[in-house]
Amino acid sequence: MDKNAISRKTFLELVAATASAGVLAGCGSTRAGSSSASGSGDGTYADTITFSQGSEPRGLDPAFVDDGESGKVMVQIYENILQYDTDTCDVVEGLCGLPEVSDDGLTYTFKVKDGIKFHDGNTCDAEAIAKNIQRQLEPDRTEDMPYASFNFGSIESGTGVESVEATDSSTLVFKLRAASTPFLANLAMCMSSPIVSPAAFDTAMENPVGTGQYKFVSWTKNSNIVLKRNEDYWNADKAGKTENIIFTFIAEAASRVTALNNGEADIIDGIDEAVVDTVEQGGSKIFTMDGMNINYMAFNTQSEKFKDKAARKAFAKAVNVQELVDSLYNGYSSVANSVMPTWMAAYDKDVVQTAYDKDAAQKELADLGITSVKCITYSNPRPYNGKGGQVLAEAIQGYLKEVGVDVTIDTYDWTTYKTKVETEEYDICFYGWNGDNGDPDNFMNLLSDPSKTMNVARYQNDEYDALIAKGLQTAAGSERDDIYLQCEQIVAEEQPWLLISHSKNILGYSPKVSDFHFHPTAVTFLYDAVKEA
Repeated sequence: MDKNAISRKTFLELVAATASAGVLAGCGSTRAGSSSASGSGDGTYADTITFSQGSEPRGLDPAFVDDGESGKVMVQIYENILQYDTDTCDVVEGLCGLPEVSDDGLTYTFKVKDGIKFHDGNTCDAEAIAKNIQRQLEPDRTEDMPYASFNFGSIESGTGVESVEATDSSTLVFKLRAASTPFLANLAMCMSSPIVSPAAFDTAMENPVGTGQYKFVSWTKNSNIVLKRNEDYWNADKAGKTENIIFTFIAEAASRVTALNNGEADIIDGIDEAVVDTVEQGGSKIFTMDGMNINYMAFNTQSEKFKDKAARKAFAKAVNVQELVDSLYNGYSSVANSVMPTWMAAYDKDVVQTAYDKDAAQKELADLGITSVKCITYSNPRPYNGKGGQVLAEAIQGYLKEVGVDVTIDTYDWTTYKTKVETEEYDICFYGWNGDNGDPDNFMNLLSDPSKTMNVARYQNDEYDALIAKGLQTAAGSERDDIYLQCEQIVAEEQPWLLISHSKNILGYSPKVSDFHFHPTAVTFLYDAVKEA
């Protein structure tokens, strides 16, 4: 057997222990006891919980979106073939049971559970599930499916799903092009993988239809999304407890805090350390969790100014990242010397990033003739950057001014920004990533993905791509860790990103609310949540 092949016995043991024990151990395992907010309660509950976030979703069809604002709503509506455990990235049964896997790790056979209906009354069977995946495979895949290649691979890369078919109404068979260690974890992700009623494919962006605990009711643009409990939900143990869930959109963090303390919102996110005291002084509570994320500035490696790594490194030398993180985040973020969080198995503290050297930066940038840089950024708070992109960009602008470089900043709301990074020319942009599945591939693959909304540095490196493909096929352990260490070293040397920070996730919530589950993937499951009347 090839050294990268996975025996059926070994693979099923790994699945039972969360698919990749060495990789996933940090994904929520040390915080599971604190990731649900609990209160006393007297048994009398309100019929509505309101969750307020910084911007509205780009859409609600998981095949066509890649933003957290969409994900927070979608996880209430949709379910997956497999799911993550409530508080960790452990892979557990979902719409299907755990699969049988061929000895070569290339064929996965799932059994779909009986009696599951979509919200429109249609049966969720193997054929319906297969259609969800098939529409995201080549050649049916379209350019506006940002996660499709990331989750399901491509013909060109020789990775991912070659085919999926329903062999009968309850049997689903995937065939892979190559063995993939993160494959099962990818099936549980809240982007691309959730299962939509095929009857709703044409309308799900604004009228989603899933199988989950909550049904979509309405979306009033720039205001709110209303969900109602699915009274016919198939799994009584996880049925929704509160009748109505409302998501509201309030751009300013201070206004969200006011809404929370006034009782207009019950849970808020997208806040930073600057408002913690205000939340608590208003009688509300704060929930924090170490984030599974990275906050970074990306160089456009295809722009004339930054196509050469010497220019990227010269720019990076101008920024005192430690000072920047200390001054902006006040202990709620730590300096990133790695793309991956420090607890992820492949993390290595000895990867050396470009050091701050103002004098060298000034000379090198002058020698390269770089006197101006065009920057685009976002205005909204993000899970990895509660300050929002404007504040971060202005801080970088200040450092570059000191070495004789003028940085012009164009700022957009998050929904618009997601389009701008695809269509607009820029020299640098600000972005970040919250891990989807607890696997190092989920972080490092960003710089290999062809999508401009995933790989905003527009970086291409054949050696790097080959390592990513090898990492996918290698079982969890020291050999796989070494592959991702090599990827980290290439990122440090080639400098497509300027790494900034790993942040804590902060939520504010009413003391009347209990039992919401904030997940390491930065979505909040609300099916258990209740609010004292």
